[in-house]
Amino acid sequence: MDRDELDRALATAFDPSPGERRVVARQAVDLGDSGRYESDVGAPLSPDAVVANLRDAPDGRLPERWNWWIGSLELAFGGYAEFRVRRFPDWEALR
Repeated sequence: MDRDELDRALATAFDPSPGERRVVARQAVDLGDSGRYESDVGAPLSPDAVVANLRDAPDGRLPERWNWWIGSLELAFGGYAEFRVRRFPDWEALR
């Protein structure tokens, strides 16, 4: 997964803040590097796959869309909870 390509794709598709893009891209790269998605779905994780799946999520900020998708993967396959975006004390700084 090319982090810069994903960052551009997220920016174009969702108009998120730089912080939102950064945190979601970090989690997506970690997910891709784990090989779990490819093993479960049968295809490598790509920026196009991330954007397509996040577009299916209910309206919300980018981390909320990401967590919705990760929750779907968790229900379907298990083992995805570690890739959720978790709140931290300065959550609002992502906006």
